[in-house]
Amino acid sequence: MFANFMAWIDARLPVTDAWNKHLAQYPAPKNFNFWYFFGSLAMLVLVNQIVTGIWLTMNYEPSGDGAFASVEYIMRDVDYGWLLRYMHSTGASAFFIVVYLHMYRGLMYGSYQKPRELLWIFGMLIYLVLMAEAFMGYLLPWGNMSYWGAQVIISLFGAIPIIGDDLTTWIRGDYVISGATLNRFFALHVVALPLVLVVLVFLHILALHEVGSNNPDGTNIKKKKGSVPEEEKSKFEFHEAYTGKYDIVDAIPFHPYYSVKDIMGVVGFLILFCWVMFFVPEGGGYFLEAPNFTPANGLKTPEHIVPVWYFGPFYTILRVIPDKLLGMIGMFAAIGMLFALPWFDRGIVKSFRFRSKAHFVNLVQFTISFIVLGVLGTMPASELANLIGRIATLGYFGFFIALWFYSNNENTKPVPERVTK
Repeated sequence: MFANFMAWIDARLPVTDAWNKHLAQYPAPKNFNFWYFFGSLAMLVLVNQIVTGIWLTMNYEPSGDGAFASVEYIMRDVDYGWLLRYMHSTGASAFFIVVYLHMYRGLMYGSYQKPRELLWIFGMLIYLVLMAEAFMGYLLPWGNMSYWGAQVIISLFGAIPIIGDDLTTWIRGDYVISGATLNRFFALHVVALPLVLVVLVFLHILALHEVGSNNPDGTNIKKKKGSVPEEEKSKFEFHEAYTGKYDIVDAIPFHPYYSVKDIMGVVGFLILFCWVMFFVPEGGGYFLEAPNFTPANGLKTPEHIVPVWYFGPFYTILRVIPDKLLGMIGMFAAIGMLFALPWFDRGIVKSFRFRSKAHFVNLVQFTISFIVLGVLGTMPASELANLIGRIATLGYFGFFIALWFYSNNENTKPVPERVTK
């Protein structure tokens, strides 16, 4: 009966074909390692954010008078409301953790290089929308840090010549941060941006399955049709969309091999996630700040206005540049550099395993610079912090500039024809 039912469905909607093409019979390189957990974990956290967000909106009131009280009502009076709220707030930080690690894996193994430029662009658009989504959601609890954090960030647009003041008023929907701002941020956070995010994730996966997954060696498992002897081809069954165009080597079907492996990653992730959620949901003040447990007050500024940790690197770049307009340009340029990464890297070797020592050193200094910028972004400003921040900012931008120069004539190691274990 089930086979007949699926045949009826497939005749009208290619469910089985899509399942085989994009999951069951998708050829994945056989040498995936730990770093390849984070794509599936990002999907898991996205589902968590959407589901918990839906339940939270059922008791949330998007108004200046009722927002903070409704969050307190969810925490204290709604059955398991505290659990839903902590799943959502912890999930927000978890989302950025897995996305940052997912992006870093792309940096290490050159997953942004030809032919995966569009795949990288879709990934960066997801990251950009995710930051907008997080910023909009950060205001919704209507705590004092949320209020003043939004005030600082939105006021930056006032530095834009000619249109700055009008643009700032348009974003706020009022002359100050008010219930009107909260209401429009709620609409964007709950409806518009999640829709955009889901569409971009769908396109990201389609682009991935069109060009194929990269691997730690950076070698290609797709060979020219007819160029591989029969005995060297993969012995597994793959969808005709792949085997009809290429000879597949050193690959295994994503399901059940990597789907089961990803379950192990999910279990490990959930252990850490639940430990944070049940025992330290505030994350030491990094996930939920102490000033956010008091209502928004336009007459009482928090002692130190700092963003959530995942905005820290870009906030530091903004803060260490003395001019407000130049600081904003620097902040957005830092994100723009990531978009342009496929064109900064002119090399043909993907994985850092086979690239020059100069590239390894450059990648290490970029990692250190990014972490330093992130830590400084959550700390109060000081002369020493600003000095260190400027050095780290130079390191951040220097990564891309140096990459442009040395990647064209890089002294690389020989890349193996076939993937290694």
